[in-house]
Amino acid sequence: MKVLAFGASSSKNSINKQLATYTASLFDKATIEVLDLNDYELPLFSEDKEAEIGKPTLARDFFEKIGSCDILIISFAEHNGSYTAAYKNLFDWCSRIDMKVYQGKPAIFLSTSPGPGGASSVLSLAQESSSFFDVNIKASVSVPSFYDNFDMESFCINNMEIKKQLINAVSSVVL
Repeated sequence: MKVLAFGASSSKNSINKQLATYTASLFDKATIEVLDLNDYELPLFSEDKEAEIGKPTLARDFFEKIGSCDILIISFAEHNGSYTAAYKNLFDWCSRIDMKVYQGKPAIFLSTSPGPGGASSVLSLAQESSSFFDVNIKASVSVPSFYDNFDMESFCINNMEIKKQLINAVSSVVL
């Protein structure tokens, strides 16, 4: 079983990437690949740019990574109530390859933020639009107050209620 995980953020210290990585580590006997969106930096999408350069190799590579996994874990960072520009841009390029960006993969959608909202606005947005992009959401979890609920030294969730939610999310996806 191959699990593909990433934080939908370009921050080098992304707490969403940390949450996605931690959640992926809860799978037994899985090959885990964690992506960094910085490895898929693309020009700002527009129809004019697409006509000029076509479909960039990095967008194709990202799309193929999704296609090659068995389970997808995405932790969405929230900028002003929506997706980060880095994720939205990469997603837009991938949707020009195929609108079924998630290729029917079973997925866990996550979000977190330093504040009490846990980036729940962007998580809700991702869930609402998911049917257009062919994803099979098995579970979604918003983690509020990341720094209060995640032990940076041991790299794990220290809030037992949230940890249980993540374990249940993983259990809901196991093939």
